[in-house]
Amino acid sequence: MGSRVELFATIRRDARVEGLSVRELARRHGVHRRTVRQALEAADPPPRKPRVSPAPRLDPFKTAIDEMLKVDLDAPRKQRHTTRRILARLAEEHGASELSYSTVRDYVAKRRPVIDAEAGRGREVFVPQEHAPGAEAEVDFGELWVVLAGVKTKCHMFAFRLSFSGKAIHRVYPTQAQEAFLEGHIDAFEDLGGIPTRHIRYDNLTDAVAKVIYGTGRQRTENPRWVLFRSHYGFDAFYCRPGIEGAHEKGGIEGEVGRFRRTHLSPMPVVDSLAQLNDKCRQWDLDDENRRVNDRIRTVAQDFALERPLLAKVTAERFEPGLALAPRVNRSSLVRVRTANYSVPARMIGRPVRVSLRASEVVIFDGRTEIARHSRVVEMHGQSVKLDHYLEVLQHKPGAFPGSTALAQARASGVFTPAHEAFWAAARKTDGDAGGTKALIDVLLLHRSMTAEDVTAGITAAHTVGAVTADVVAVEARRHEALGGSRLGRPLVEHARGPERRVVSLTQRRLADPAAVIAGLPADTRPLPSVAAYDQLLRLPERTAPVPEPTMKKGTAS
Repeated sequence: MGSRVELFATIRRDARVEGLSVRELARRHGVHRRTVRQALEAADPPPRKPRVSPAPRLDPFKTAIDEMLKVDLDAPRKQRHTTRRILARLAEEHGASELSYSTVRDYVAKRRPVIDAEAGRGREVFVPQEHAPGAEAEVDFGELWVVLAGVKTKCHMFAFRLSFSGKAIHRVYPTQAQEAFLEGHIDAFEDLGGIPTRHIRYDNLTDAVAKVIYGTGRQRTENPRWVLFRSHYGFDAFYCRPGIEGAHEKGGIEGEVGRFRRTHLSPMPVVDSLAQLNDKCRQWDLDDENRRVNDRIRTVAQDFALERPLLAKVTAERFEPGLALAPRVNRSSLVRVRTANYSVPARMIGRPVRVSLRASEVVIFDGRTEIARHSRVVEMHGQSVKLDHYLEVLQHKPGAFPGSTALAQARASGVFTPAHEAFWAAARKTDGDAGGTKALIDVLLLHRSMTAEDVTAGITAAHTVGAVTADVVAVEARRHEALGGSRLGRPLVEHARGPERRVVSLTQRRLADPAAVIAGLPADTRPLPSVAAYDQLLRLPERTAPVPEPTMKKGTAS
């Protein structure tokens, strides 16, 4: 277009300045006289006529193509004719072997919208909407993959978005079951500091909708627990139309799920636990407040500042999102919850317990008393076993300790530290395998009444002075707690130097390697004790034979 404009400008200037004729202008510029006349009539070149490529070979088959497109009006979206399928049917059923793909494609592209419009199924028109602040929100789930503890794992992201400001809350769970659905709402309400006053938009999730009643508009049969949850927090639900048509009724959250996943979860996040990933999501949600949605003038944070005071207050009583179950403890002190096993204290074997199955954890109760809490196991037929639940049993069966699943998981999680390993090795060297393992179990029992930091400091201090007994560890741990070792930020043995005497086991010192140097004890240079003086008592003096007295005969004078 730019070159034609310049050509027209040059022709008009030559005609104006030099007064050349149409024939002369056409010869000078090498164009047709028709072009010169167009330039003299208007400075703006007329638009070029689109080139129409006739397709006479297609004419006999246009009716057949139109019939195929009309059949597609009532066919499922994923089972409609493609251009390749239409071309194949024309060749098989009508002998159209000389038609090209591009010829059929261009015709289908023009005719399909016309046929749809004639049937009253033209392209849907979307009407822009305005949302009052604090009135509406949208909820949806999205899938994602996470490298969780070194394993590529499929997870589900819950997303909650306020329609006015675009402020959104995201949480990642191992499942999208109802417990995750409810827990995501609770976290969103608490983080936002309020609840929308009009309604929250949903598609027809089975967590909320038990049955869609077709032919009745928006009427649904809701899940009873979901009704209880809505009643507890006091909000209404708006259910979108089923299928792909309903996605446009909550387009804000549909786009938000994709945006957050592309922005913060690509590439796949590598985390040790979902709790760690959710902590990152909380920070990302705060960072996203500085962005602007589409072409808005204000940021999300500025709009949310206007919206937050208008939200309804969150009730003080927190709804229990966990699913209540009542399994029985098996002989391995495990309970089966869905597709995974979780340990409880061994005293519960054979008894029923109450389980609260939550999105990210499993809490187990004996009556009203909590007896175990585990992170929810993601893998099928996995298990979560805690070493503390088996300590009383292992006291009587110390040989089962080295190969136990509880020990393996404690090592993997870092609960069984190198300090425990060193204590166990020293105790077995001194007291043998069984005795050393029992001493270690006595130390592990200290964790029930003392912090892990104090016990670890006690183990380190006891091992430093060569006293590997549970009693010494307990004394040193209490001293660590009393002296505030955790606040000082260094081991107890470093801030206990000076005239203060250490707790030392003389039995351990006697049994220790003589070549070993025991911290805090001077070398013993005293001579070995002797019992020679007592040996004298064992030697009695020699006795001489008694001299017999003379005997007198009768009648003899003395």
